Amino acid sequence: SISKTLFKKSIQKKALFRLSQAYFGNKDIRFGTEARRLMLKGADDLADTVQVTLGPRGRNVIIDQTFGNPKITKDGVTVAKSIEFENRYHNMGASLVKQVANQANDKAGDGTTTATVLARAIYKEGCKSVAAGMNPMDLRKGIQLAVNSISDHLKKISTMVSDKESIHSVATISANNDAHIGGLIASVFEKIGREGTITVQDGKTLDVEVEYVEGLRFDRGYISPYFVTDQKNAKVELENPLILLVDKKVSTIQSILKHLEHASQTQRPILIIAEDVESEPLATLIINKLRGGLRVCAVKSPGFGDNRKATMQDIAISTGSTLVSEDVGMNLETTEPDVLGSAKKVIITKDDTIILGGQGDKKDIEERIAIIKNEIEKTTSDYAKEKAQERLGKLTGGVAVIKVGGSSEVEVSELKDRIDDALCATRAAIDEGIVPGGGVALLNAVKSLKSVKGENFDQDIGIKIVREACKMPCKIICSNAGYEGSVIVDKLMEQSEINYGFDASTGEFTDLVKRGIIDPTKVVRTAIIDSAGIASLMITTEAMVVEKKDEAAEAMKASAGAGGMGGMGGMGGMF
Repeated sequence: SISKTLFKKSIQKKALFRLSQAYFGNKDIRFGTEARRLMLKGADDLADTVQVTLGPRGRNVIIDQTFGNPKITKDGVTVAKSIEFENRYHNMGASLVKQVANQANDKAGDGTTTATVLARAIYKEGCKSVAAGMNPMDLRKGIQLAVNSISDHLKKISTMVSDKESIHSVATISANNDAHIGGLIASVFEKIGREGTITVQDGKTLDVEVEYVEGLRFDRGYISPYFVTDQKNAKVELENPLILLVDKKVSTIQSILKHLEHASQTQRPILIIAEDVESEPLATLIINKLRGGLRVCAVKSPGFGDNRKATMQDIAISTGSTLVSEDVGMNLETTEPDVLGSAKKVIITKDDTIILGGQGDKKDIEERIAIIKNEIEKTTSDYAKEKAQERLGKLTGGVAVIKVGGSSEVEVSELKDRIDDALCATRAAIDEGIVPGGGVALLNAVKSLKSVKGENFDQDIGIKIVREACKMPCKIICSNAGYEGSVIVDKLMEQSEINYGFDASTGEFTDLVKRGIIDPTKVVRTAIIDSAGIASLMITTEAMVVEKKDEAAEAMKASAGAGGMGGMGGMGGMF
């Protein structure tokens, strides 16, 4: 009888196992609570790793890399991207939360750790509610209702950034409370304006330096050193030059003779920017330059492919010239001098060209800027977006290069991550304004959810899930600083002043905005919207399908490797 009972129990166990796990061909499928639990394990491990970086006293994470030195960083999205689990189910949960961090990074450039923490909190509570028998679709609707209300509230309490001090505060907070970086970025934005282009590069010194570029600059120098006018500095300087832009190669001197004669008659220098200048016309230009009859310089056009054409068109509009292109039916030999543009000054080195004071029509330049901004908004390619932003900066006349130096590659890499975060946060603050930092903006938004009601009980639980999740960033900031997060959050929830919060770096309750502890509205809003969107979808999961490991193939590989080593036994005689 005992053996029969044990046999029945084993059959029941097998039946229960089949309900939660099924195998079809080479796929492994899990269902229901079991599936959500496995995903939650991956999301938990990812969020636990990322959240140690949150707040003024957040710590760094060291990431092993397949090549080069380990990377030390405090950037949430960099940490998230580096995490991958061997367990496929855990990895699915982690990958979805990782997507939240990536979206926050793409849209706002910062707030990736906050987004990760919020996504985990919403998903974790959602899993409990679904396990308790609630409808996941209604939970999702409740979550969306709450998020919409929070987004509206954040917009209402947002304050637009107008002064250098606010930009300094935003950049300092995002750079892990580094006031030097904050001041550097604030001064850069003050000088080049909000439309300016800022690039971050590796420097060659131990310090962080900023190089400003005035006018329209591109990375192409003179074709021949014989064009140089300033021998000491190896530069070509042309005052009030005429500018000829050609889409193709200049093959013969006859094709540009009309323009050279016009430059000679008007006694003005001429700059030729073309795909290339072949040896015969180049030699003629050099001879005329050396004999002192003509002040001329030839430069290759910048960029490649479509980007080259777009950049050449930008130069044309900036200088008031017409790009001579066969694409629009123009022939270089038949063009008149009216295609020539001009500028106040052009400085050319062997590596780059700077056009100062282009004589283009302001209205045309503004239209071109609007077109490029539209391209940036619509493009999905990071490369195309980066190139368009570079072109925008050149047209608006503001380009700054931040050169990051340090004593080691690891230090430079960590500092570059913080500067990139600070730049993105500053741009986000300029776009949509600022709100109190330290997680307080979300706590205030929670208070606005009191008036939000769902259509049924399950939707109300969805609203409650968001209400509790919004407390997590503040809790973790306090915990990372060594304080009891739950106690501090409870105290802040009792306050009516929206700027009142906890300064985790000093351990004081204070007016956060006056203290300079602020977050860009766009960063906070993007974090809650993106985290809720993906986490609420994860809650509705009822089945997971992954590739099943081919254990036989792995065993064969292992045995083949062991067999290959066996041949080394013959080396025993050597000892």
